[in-house]
Amino acid sequence: MPRSITLKQIEGKPGQVYYPLKLNEVSKPVPGPGELLVRIQAAALNHRDFFVRQHLYPGISFTSPLLCDGCGTVVETGPECSPTATSLLNKRVILIPCLGWDADPNGPEDMAKYAIIGASNRYMHGAAQDYIVVRESEVERCPDHLSPVEGAALPLVGLTGWRALVTKSGNAQAGRNILVTGIGGGVALQVLQLGVAMGCNMYVTSGDQDKINRAGRLGAKGGVNYLTEGWEKQLEQMLPPHRPYLDTVIDGAGGDIVARTIRILKPGGVICSYGMTVAPKTDWSMQAVLKHIDLKGCTTGSRTELKAVLQFVTEKKIRPVISRTVKGLGNLEAIDGLFEDMKHGKQFGKLVIEVDSALDNAAI
Repeated sequence: MPRSITLKQIEGKPGQVYYPLKLNEVSKPVPGPGELLVRIQAAALNHRDFFVRQHLYPGISFTSPLLCDGCGTVVETGPECSPTATSLLNKRVILIPCLGWDADPNGPEDMAKYAIIGASNRYMHGAAQDYIVVRESEVERCPDHLSPVEGAALPLVGLTGWRALVTKSGNAQAGRNILVTGIGGGVALQVLQLGVAMGCNMYVTSGDQDKINRAGRLGAKGGVNYLTEGWEKQLEQMLPPHRPYLDTVIDGAGGDIVARTIRILKPGGVICSYGMTVAPKTDWSMQAVLKHIDLKGCTTGSRTELKAVLQFVTEKKIRPVISRTVKGLGNLEAIDGLFEDMKHGKQFGKLVIEVDSALDNAAI
């Protein structure tokens, strides 16, 4: 029987509860008009999933499958599909990780219809299952140079990273100095890879010197340990003499990032925040106002931006960094281990489930 992974509801307060994973046997879905049946080959975790398990995310569902990032093969098309959708039969596709946002650069056209899929009470989709039925508009062709694991690793972090660096920062240009905090996470690494491919001078922070060294091998110009007092002064010494300032900071930590970087940001520089893993707020100062610094929030992005990052990744042959994979949708203990990696910040890259192929030749 096909399977899905959902969350098991237990008692507990938000931030204190940790919902267990639940493996379910489900019926094989049948595609309706304008729909595709996708056999999932790989599904990737995001920090959102860790927050969902702690009930620190709104709109949680205990009946829809977990995870928003998935890659698989179209194995059946429903009636009334367009020729474009029909051409996807037996082709590899990635799931659109968030629905309800088409093209508006400012934000979703209708917030009431926007949501990231996976354990969401707004959309019943989720990547943690053997098969999924989606509308033909809810997938994109996976870049040919990517494996299923890499395809699953790309969508949400690629989309968020593109929006942060390209759409929001306005500094995705060759020669600009970009700081990416907390290197090792999926979005941070994607921003690093995109920036390097664009010719930007990329700098990173981490609490782990090995992660800084690995970022250097991916093209970072330099990096500093944020556990070191005065790390921003060390970073300043690394900047090129002809451009001794930061143009933008792409930040997923929050906390004191404004105070730390205000002195080395250029007038009119941008701090783009896509998350706050250190603290749920960032202090804003009058000094930042006087220096005309822009603080911009950013989460996910539009379908138009997803198409743009997929095209860029295809052109530059960028491969998402994979930290670790586990095999088997039914291997809940190993999947819990991926969540533990995330909890303790062990990962350098994406954490991915390789959905086993046991069903491929089974009679179902």
